[in-house]
Amino acid sequence: MPLNEQLIISTIEIAKEAGEAISQIYNSDFDYQIKKDLSPITAADRLSHKIITERLKILTPEIPILSEENCDIPFKVRAQWTDYWLVDPLDGTKEFINNNGEFTVNIALVKNNTPILGIIHIPISHETYWGSKNKGSFYLNANDDVVKISVSNNHQSPIRIVASRSHPSEVLNDVLEKIINYEIINIGSSIKFCHIASGQADCYPRFGPTSEWDTAAGEAIVRYAGGHMVTLNGNLMHYNKKEDYLNPNFIVSSDKIISESFLSLINNGKSVAGRK
Repeated sequence: MPLNEQLIISTIEIAKEAGEAISQIYNSDFDYQIKKDLSPITAADRLSHKIITERLKILTPEIPILSEENCDIPFKVRAQWTDYWLVDPLDGTKEFINNNGEFTVNIALVKNNTPILGIIHIPISHETYWGSKNKGSFYLNANDDVVKISVSNNHQSPIRIVASRSHPSEVLNDVLEKIINYEIINIGSSIKFCHIASGQADCYPRFGPTSEWDTAAGEAIVRYAGGHMVTLNGNLMHYNKKEDYLNPNFIVSSDKIISESFLSLINNGKSVAGRK
């Protein structure tokens, strides 16, 4: 199926349906379990996964689906895929458990190891961000008003850095000591990508573990809003290229200058004075 407006609209509706189911559980007396990888899982993760995978199978029966809650697909099978859906049914389960509302539904369409469509829905605020190749990135509020979004082009200090609320990083703290003028915005889940894409923040350096389903949708939204995402080697991210799903550490930014400054800081230890 081609990447057209109807496919995007249908996928957004799937994300919103999953978000509504998540909200119902969020507002109830829920429990959680711990998975083998020591990460938490709730009934909301499972129900969202069920809704999304069932709807996507109807929408695009020819496109395989890889979800965090169904990721035991051998690489020899996945390696044959050119197109596939990459899903995190509930990104920010810790935020969900902690009742701070900062969790999302992430759906990405990946083609030739690169996300060409990304959708992030925030159930509690009923907001949706999406980005697609050749069309750009957009924001949909709770009243269904749509606006096109783009990364910030404001080159004034301080540099606004988004960081994980639930996963503190000693490496990031060490880097921040070398930056003269910055503002930290702590926020959970993939909302960090949305802040970059919509110009609310400038940089998201990630030095802790993430998986491919954590980043694909966000990368698409940032990329098609004019931003950048690179590994600490300065390389582009690639999906479904190996046995496991772990991402390398990365930097998301509104422009290449910020990424290059951070890479220089990390590799050479030179101070960064924010932006001028």
